[in-house]
Amino acid sequence: MAAQRARTLGRRFIMLDNLRVVAGFFVVFPLISLHFVDQMGWAAAAVGLALGLRQLVQQGLGLIGGSLADRYGAKPLIVAGMLLRAAGFAVMAVAHHPGVLVFSCLLSGLGGMLFDPPRGALIVKLTRAHERSRFYSLLMMQDSAAAMGGALLGTWLLGFDFFWVAMGGSFAFVLAALANAWLLPAYRVASTRTAPLTAIRTVLSDKAFLVFVFTLSGYYALGVQIMLLLPIRIKQLAGTAQAVSWMYALDAVLSLTLLYPLARWGEHYLRLETRVLAGVLTMAVSVAAMAWVHDLRAAFVVLSIFFIGSLIAEPAREALLARFARPHARASYTGMGRFGLAIGGLFGYTGGGWLLDSARALQMPALPWMVLAAVGLVTGLALYWQFPPARRGAGLSYGA
Repeated sequence: MAAQRARTLGRRFIMLDNLRVVAGFFVVFPLISLHFVDQMGWAAAAVGLALGLRQLVQQGLGLIGGSLADRYGAKPLIVAGMLLRAAGFAVMAVAHHPGVLVFSCLLSGLGGMLFDPPRGALIVKLTRAHERSRFYSLLMMQDSAAAMGGALLGTWLLGFDFFWVAMGGSFAFVLAALANAWLLPAYRVASTRTAPLTAIRTVLSDKAFLVFVFTLSGYYALGVQIMLLLPIRIKQLAGTAQAVSWMYALDAVLSLTLLYPLARWGEHYLRLETRVLAGVLTMAVSVAAMAWVHDLRAAFVVLSIFFIGSLIAEPAREALLARFARPHARASYTGMGRFGLAIGGLFGYTGGGWLLDSARALQMPALPWMVLAAVGLVTGLALYWQFPPARRGAGLSYGA
């Protein structure tokens, strides 16, 4: 009973903490491309490079952050990482040169490298396998609501100056760091105090896990466009930056109404692998359709399809990654599990920015969307052939 109560309290803290972290992130990041590309006239490729480097540092070095958490526990890594991200946002507030923006994004990424793996490992530690997919679904519902709130606050602050946008995000992460320092118990995320090099070797010897992680890069390259190309496109069609918050409001409404029912239905009738495949292909189709959108209402219809694809894939993807995690290296697995996001984020941001600049120069507005759709289709095929034959179909899979 005591163990179950500890799990329950731990899950409640994670959910409250998740609201602060996601809201603080979305106050700032969806507006970076709008401010530096649309308002200041910087090259989209340069801004995409800064965003991609943040993704690469945070997710690409996640194995290091995870191995440190397996050795020293979750709390010190989480608090230090959140303070480092707050510092990154504070530097971004005064960025008037691409080099300063890159430096601020690197600080933000290093902060995420420290706090993200132990937070993910805590979820694996505090949930049982049969309830994990539903818990991820609840967190995604929270993510959408917090993202909407953060984007609304950010667009309101942008009306004054981007300085207040970035400082608002910095303040949110300072608060999150203080809350973790005060309230988070000193959890061990690994079953034993595993030496960092031992945990790293354990993860790097798991070939099936590594193949799956690298394959997900294409999925992430599509997903990160909600921070780069999609805000720019929506703002172009609407003529106002306020429309970006409408985009996240749509995501929140779909998540709150569809995410949990889709997850429960999927648990009973579809394998995790099938749900990931269906979500990736749905996102690819919607990205292709964006090439032919010329009014705001049609854009939001296509966005709805994109978001639904993500709602189908994301909880199943998290649950599949969690299956691999070994108890003595949970945070290391969580950290390495984000490496596909590092690669996909880097190429999604830098490639998306380069494609946008090229599309403008060549007067081929459909170019970015068609290339990204092709990436999604190739990713779907790679996942299909990677999964064991018995798991490719949509057969019954109770409790998957």
